[in-house]
Amino acid sequence: PDLRHTERWTRRKQMLIVPMHPATPDPTHPHNLAHRRRMHSITSPPHRPEAMSDMPGICELPLTRAVVQYRDEHELDQAGERLRDIGVAVVLEGRFASSVRAIDLGSAEIKFLDLSSELVVLDWVHEPTLAHVRRLANSASASGASSPRGLERYCFDLALRILERKGFTPLTRPTLLRIGYRDLCQDLDLHGDAAVRIATAPGQLARVRLDYDANALTFALSSAEAGRDLEDALREVFAGLPASRTPGRAGAPVHRIRFGVPLDLEEARGSLHRMRRGLGHLVARFEPERYRAIDGLVATFGERETLRRLAGHRGTRHAEEPGTSTPPWGLGISVH
Repeated sequence: PDLRHTERWTRRKQMLIVPMHPATPDPTHPHNLAHRRRMHSITSPPHRPEAMSDMPGICELPLTRAVVQYRDEHELDQAGERLRDIGVAVVLEGRFASSVRAIDLGSAEIKFLDLSSELVVLDWVHEPTLAHVRRLANSASASGASSPRGLERYCFDLALRILERKGFTPLTRPTLLRIGYRDLCQDLDLHGDAAVRIATAPGQLARVRLDYDANALTFALSSAEAGRDLEDALREVFAGLPASRTPGRAGAPVHRIRFGVPLDLEEARGSLHRMRRGLGHLVARFEPERYRAIDGLVATFGERETLRRLAGHRGTRHAEEPGTSTPPWGLGISVH
């Protein structure tokens, strides 16, 4: 045989020989420990990410500039539901979802929120808009005013523009109902709480709130005696609507009237219209003197109806619902 061919074959065979490491390397070997430390430093950040790391399954996206929805239970300093709040806020500082500094677009008050359990982002504002809101809020804080009229008006107009752009959706429906019920409370019982108070008897009070998700009125009574006459009045005023009764605090019942979930803005306005008429009848029945005072103010200045601005038409009247007669309140101009 040719020795040259044999030498070439031997050299090729030697080039194909690859040194093999054990199948299971020793993890305690110094080389392997150093390699694992380098890999850990690459795949794991040395500190908490500057984003929503406390939101499982969410990408690392800062919440600053986000327009979010929030509920009372999301407030870190729970002060209860306030009339001027609308539950929509612009995030001023959103490093972590569990500790967000935001401004409510209804009351223009600063809120500290924990959105780690539930996060609903409606929209985003531009950087110049965020800078302008921060500048107005800082000026208000420096002057000692919690929410000056200029800042409150700008924030609420911003909220209406966002809602008009997003349209009527399952996400915006609770906010639109909340704004409509806020108008109703301002006309019937203007105070700091988002509820209509009705004195059903001397020393007996019923607080009427709106469940924005279910579109249902809840009548929380101060005692069991306060609900005897109210239950009959509810059957008469809200005839044909589903009603329920559940025990509340100290044995006082809680009545619930469901209006059905609206599918569009007109249905939402119709539900709020019937709420206004029904609650007006209850005030006239249990507190006639107070009703006459309210009637005079509404007849002079007109009813508040912010949702009419979003509907795109003015001066329209809703058809009267069955089982509800019309009190002497007309749909006048909107005043805010």
